[in-house]
Amino acid sequence: MATKTKKTPAPKKGRRAVIVGGLRSPFAKAFSELVKLDTINLGTQVSNALVKKLSLPREEIDSLVWGGVILPPMTVNIGREIALDMGLNHVEAFTCTRACTSGLQAITIAAANIERGDADIVIAGGSDSTSNAPVALPPKITQNLGPLVLGGKASAGDYMAALAQLMPISEILPRAPKIAERTTGEVMGESAERMAERNEISREAQDALAAQSHKRAAAAMASGRFDDEVTPIETEAGPVSSDTLVRANTSEEKLAKLRPVFAKEGTVTAGNASPLTDGAAATVLMSEEKAKALGYTPLAYIRSCAYAAVDPADQLLIGPAMAMPKALDRAGMKLSDIDIVDMHEAFAAQVLSVIKALGSDGFAKSRLGRDSAVGDIDPTSINLHGGSIAIGHPFGATGARMVTTMTNELVASGKNTALLGICAAGGLAAAAVLERA
Repeated sequence: MATKTKKTPAPKKGRRAVIVGGLRSPFAKAFSELVKLDTINLGTQVSNALVKKLSLPREEIDSLVWGGVILPPMTVNIGREIALDMGLNHVEAFTCTRACTSGLQAITIAAANIERGDADIVIAGGSDSTSNAPVALPPKITQNLGPLVLGGKASAGDYMAALAQLMPISEILPRAPKIAERTTGEVMGESAERMAERNEISREAQDALAAQSHKRAAAAMASGRFDDEVTPIETEAGPVSSDTLVRANTSEEKLAKLRPVFAKEGTVTAGNASPLTDGAAATVLMSEEKAKALGYTPLAYIRSCAYAAVDPADQLLIGPAMAMPKALDRAGMKLSDIDIVDMHEAFAAQVLSVIKALGSDGFAKSRLGRDSAVGDIDPTSINLHGGSIAIGHPFGATGARMVTTMTNELVASGKNTALLGICAAGGLAAAAVLERA
């Protein structure tokens, strides 16, 4: 058993929110095992499983806060739909969306609501089904046919006239959705390529991080490390019980054979980037008083959190290098005080760029207004049980997955603090410091 380290006193006193449990679905590649389940179904199954696991009295639940990115067009408040499908008609619920940080956003909102006294028990998490992403019709179709459909009195001739305005057909064919920046038109992989070149991140370093992610995730699965935080998901074909993307037999040599995806002479490949993924993750937070009254053991606190933004045209995914120092400052801590670092792996190039920025005096002076670097992080010391490259990345769920895994790690190891960092579309980023209760 690990030796427990000395605890750092909390920066403030008062009503505190505690994490009492977390659970997630297996993460699966888009259009595979979970293809028939939408984001609401995934969120409902995981949340119901967590309530059952904790034997949580349903009448005691006050609120549900849910993160999502790919929202169904006609039911965008997926949080409320999940509550209704769970039979929690009395529970107020809403959805937050902050790109890939949405799951963490939901949890920090829940914690803030509890600490403010607005709730005692909150389910918070996130989900996404890339398999069920809506394919948008070109605006030309909506603009020409919308008035006829909504007006209700159009004749066959009116429709024929409108259809004639839609030619040529090449302009009205549905287009595959792209994860591209509206302001720049650049997809994330292209941004990651630019970051790799600008920050001198080699292909070899990216593949090494990716191989490490798979090996650690595979080891966690083999050891049973994820057994307590992954719940089976029911599908038409039967239950899906474990992550399906992790490759135990991957290696740097195998990854080196993959071709670049976003630039002919680039370094970003399908192997050192996170895959499109379906999945959900949930946590339960309570006030300390309510947890004590109901007999639950607090596992961890959110000691601090921070959000940041950068210019998407600069380095789209460098934001964690801004948010993580801010979270440390708010926690009254330095990087050297942190026991564990867990970082979302959108791309290996992005993770290594953030690490390089945190260790740079120049970055600290020019971007953070500091005299010296935040601190050095050894890439081999992060993401103890793998990350998004191996496990997968359902956009709205990743933050809640990270919180659950790090909470469990703090409890199991006896260590005190974990620093989380997540990059996101729009040049956004989030960070949080978790503290063992």
